[in-house]
Amino acid sequence: MKMCGWLAIGVAWSLAVGCSTPPAPSAVVSGEGRVSPFLMFQDGNAEAAMDFYVSVFPDSRVVSVERHGAGAPAAEGQIEMGTFEIMGQQVRCSDSPPVHDFDFTPSMSLYVVCTSEAELDGYAARLSEGGGFMMPPGDYGFSQRFAFLKDRYGVSWQLNLPNERGGG
Repeated sequence: MKMCGWLAIGVAWSLAVGCSTPPAPSAVVSGEGRVSPFLMFQDGNAEAAMDFYVSVFPDSRVVSVERHGAGAPAAEGQIEMGTFEIMGQQVRCSDSPPVHDFDFTPSMSLYVVCTSEAELDGYAARLSEGGGFMMPPGDYGFSQRFAFLKDRYGVSWQLNLPNERGGG
């Protein structure tokens, strides 16, 4: 059974990509003409995070991996550029060679529109392992069910089951 939902990036606007018509293969491979989230990991966790995320969501996959080689500014074998796909949305990531004074923040999150309570609760349970909830799954009045959490890698997720009338 194909699970279909929406994955969006929450900033000051929302970019949503659905499970309807996929983009042309050349756009998917090259990334030209597309906006995609980029996750910069500072603890060498990019590959583990990619593998975890594609294990949580159906119809997801690691698209490509480029590794740092010998003599690179990062440890040999770490991810120089990785691309994975969740529900039709490509996400890029890397292991940052320098450690910065900043990290992930909840004000930037990956937003998933779910199709059932069971789907939302399943994603919430998996993604929160080793992380924690900022808003546990519940009815907050703006949708049927919603959860806001930070995963084990520090990435924030908003999981939403919209009201049947289309709100939320």
